[in-house]
Amino acid sequence: MKAIIAATILGIVMMFAGIMVKNKSSVVALATVLLFLLLGVNIWDIINTPANQPQAYFNNMLRVDRFSLWFNALMTGCTCLYALLIGKEIKKVGAHVAEYFALIIFILCGLYILSSYSNMLMLFIGIEILSIPQYILAGSDKKNLKSSEASLKYFLMGAFSTGILLMGITLLYGATGSFSVMSFSFLQADTLNPLALSGIIFIIIALGFKVSAAPMHMWTPDVYDGSPTAFTAFMATIAKAAAFIAFLKLFSGSFGSISSRWTIVLSVVTAATLLIGNVTAVFQQSVKRMLAYSSIAQAGFMLFAILAVNAVAWQGIIIYAIAYSVATIGIFTVLMKLKDYTYDGFNGLAKKEPLLAFVTTIFLFSLAGIPLTGGFMAKYYVLYAAVAQGHLLWLVIFGLLMAAISVYYYFRVIIAMYFKQGDPELNSPVSSGDKFLLVLTCLLVLLIGVVPQLFLNGI
Repeated sequence: MKAIIAATILGIVMMFAGIMVKNKSSVVALATVLLFLLLGVNIWDIINTPANQPQAYFNNMLRVDRFSLWFNALMTGCTCLYALLIGKEIKKVGAHVAEYFALIIFILCGLYILSSYSNMLMLFIGIEILSIPQYILAGSDKKNLKSSEASLKYFLMGAFSTGILLMGITLLYGATGSFSVMSFSFLQADTLNPLALSGIIFIIIALGFKVSAAPMHMWTPDVYDGSPTAFTAFMATIAKAAAFIAFLKLFSGSFGSISSRWTIVLSVVTAATLLIGNVTAVFQQSVKRMLAYSSIAQAGFMLFAILAVNAVAWQGIIIYAIAYSVATIGIFTVLMKLKDYTYDGFNGLAKKEPLLAFVTTIFLFSLAGIPLTGGFMAKYYVLYAAVAQGHLLWLVIFGLLMAAISVYYYFRVIIAMYFKQGDPELNSPVSSGDKFLLVLTCLLVLLIGVVPQLFLNGI
């Protein structure tokens, strides 16, 4: 609860900082300090919340437990890493740097609500607080027509999905007479009425849009490709993880007793997401657009945690969120150092900047799920959770086949860096500070892969 209040206050502070502080470097420094302060508030919340006593607020509309607090702290930590790595690039997007960081902090406020909601109205509020700043960030590059197009497309599709979400909430209210997610756990599969089932299907569609699940993924490539790269890195990682935690809390937590009714629908969605994301990524010529389709494929793996409906799935979503976020932020940091975002732009990078090529290789290994990286452990947890569920073996085998396909398009970048000739142009020199942070990020990816329990002990 303290983190929600702190995020609101610090977001407002950043808005006023835009009026008072004109130097962009000072604004970035202030924003980084405030994000670390917000991380401190999250840690304070963890320390002062009893392990087995969730705290209820606003007539039980929010229930804060150790899982939500730990998730909040990890995602805030990823945001701090994002600010350190990509903060300098945000200065180049436009004149309103303080406002951009204010929107990012407001997105974190939405994340905190989505990790703690126990009422469907709070789910709606959290989704909107998470989404509206992203519409603005997507169109923040006023000089780029693709950015304006991305913002408009994202807003229109987002408004449409919000209507579907509200319809689903309304139908569930009509079936149960309550907005409380606690009441949904008493639904029984053998007595489930069509009204409640229709509401669940509508919510799957709406949340599927937020997490880029097929066939609700159509907006993702254009929005991620058209948005400023600095903000694409944030939208594809931390903001997406927030939508997934909302998905997990509702379906694995509240709808777990009726999972037999919605599992088949979500299984088809998962298979389609894995197929479309991986196969389409193979044919992309832009690395940025490939990463957009890759994010769809990664969403397919994260959906295994929703389907599993067991304790391992909750651990899996934590590991996947942090491993995917750290690796993706790292690869986008390297991408923004290059002028050419195509595969050819990476040709010969290993000779010109060997450290950049090495850390990029580790990040790509993690996204592909190569052992000893965070991505491998992330995929292991979610697939193990699906196997433990007992009825998803066919989908797990299909997921492994899709993971094999993903190796092809990730390794295309590695082949370009190490085995092709070229002289890649850099936007700016790679400073010692940049190299230190990238190596630190690389070590974090490996740490998640070797000691994943380190990131689960706070639950």
